Amino acid sequence: MMGRNFIGLRRKATNALARVVPARRILVACALVFAASVPAAAQQQDQPYDLLPVPSVTVYPGDVIDRDMLKEMNFLPNTRSRYPVVDDIDALVGKVARRTLVPERLIPSNAVEEPEIIARGSLTRAVYQSGGLSMTAGVLALEAGSLGDVIRVRNVDSGQVIAGVVQGDGSVKVGQ
Repeated sequence: MMGRNFIGLRRKATNALARVVPARRILVACALVFAASVPAAAQQQDQPYDLLPVPSVTVYPGDVIDRDMLKEMNFLPNTRSRYPVVDDIDALVGKVARRTLVPERLIPSNAVEEPEIIARGSLTRAVYQSGGLSMTAGVLALEAGSLGDVIRVRNVDSGQVIAGVVQGDGSVKVGQ
């Protein structure tokens, strides 16, 4: 009886050893890969880090970004050239978040936009200028728009839909 138990224990020990050997091989392979990357890591330390803006607090969609919501952090060299991220704090101030910005994470370029000057459905005025002639008309915005955007508006009197460029004062420039 004792012989059978001893053989069973020996098989279990052999199976456990068979599982340990591949783990040792994996560790050795990882050590070799790490040793090969050490010169590359040492070479990267000689290069200066990229100083990039990140949120210091959670910024939710629709929030206007203020300077006190941001800070700068060091990132690996060439981060700004590898990824499409905003690389200047001044470029972020006054923009609106299009999606949630997480603290201490890079800010993708497409995650922020200019604030809307004209809201969809709001009444504004369309301005036409040609030489010394200037005409204005009341219009209804069919689309929201930021500075410089081309949006469609409907003339309140005639019902005609026209396109125009959003101006800084909240009007829409039409023609030309």
